[in-house]
This record gives sequence, structure tokens and C-alpha cells, in this order.
Amino acid sequence: MKKKKPDLSVRKPRIKKNDQVQVLSGKDKGATGKVLRVYPVKGTAVVERVNMIKRHTKANPNQQSKGGIIEREAPIRLSKLMLVDPDSGRPTRVGRRRLDDGKAVRVAKRSGNTLS
Repeated sequence: MKKKKPDLSVRKPRIKKNDQVQVLSGKDKGATGKVLRVYPVKGTAVVERVNMIKRHTKANPNQQSKGGIIEREAPIRLSKLMLVDPDSGRPTRVGRRRLDDGKAVRVAKRSGNTLS
């Protein structure tokens, strides 16, 4: 089977590392957490304590890792996540705005405030 090449015409994700997000749908609906990693080409992100999976691993003495059942976060689709507004604590859409000096910043649509 031929391996599929990733689509490089991917939009820039509105969600970045260390953002506080809320899950909109799925088994973890309503959960909030910090974004640990973002994979723009795959359209997914890893969120702290969200979409937990159990991984059965074998002990590996070379890497000093014990065997057993390890629980860790799995990636979740970006379309299921929404950024949390720092002012109200509620989910908000994200816009972009250019400042007077020409720098582009992210803006919370709910409050209109700039995001880090």
C-alpha cells in the first residue's frame, strides 16, 4: 500500500501550545485543559488530561522504562476544541487583527481582547 503524502496547503491553526481550551464534542465534552502539542498537518492537538488512552507497554531496560499499562493523552481533532476567553472563562472564537506597528495578533471574538 502506498503511503499518502501530507497535505501541505494546511491553514494556520488558531490554537497554539499552552492555550486553555474546552472540548466541544465527544466523550470528553465540556472538559478544559492546556494544549501540550499541536500537529497542524494532521489537524490535531494533545490536551492535558483529555482523550486519555491506556497503552500496554513492554519493559525496556535500555531506556529504564517499566512495563505495564500506561495512561496518556491521545491527540484530539482541532475542530472539537475551542479556545477559552481569559476574561469570561467561556469558549470563544478566535480572530486576527493587525496592530499599528504591523504585527498580527490573535483576538477573542467574545470579549475583543488580544490573546497571547
